[in-house]
Amino acid sequence: MSGTNVWTRSRERMRLFPDLFAQCAAEAAAYGACVTATTAGRHDLRKDLCVKEFDVLKTCFITAAKKGTK
Repeated sequence: MSGTNVWTRSRERMRLFPDLFAQCAAEAAAYGACVTATTAGRHDLRKDLCVKEFDVLKTCFITAAKKGTK
């Protein structure tokens, strides 16, 4: 296994990220709004506070990535 191949594949996937993010803008905004709302004031972000929104965003990214590879 070549280290160069690993970096090439990683770079190719990272180049797709802006397009995937654009396809999931509404989901990302909802997740960001949840994080912002739960950390307002002096509250710390805690695990699983925005799990529902994160799961929706993750599903969107996975779906968008699968569409992009076909």
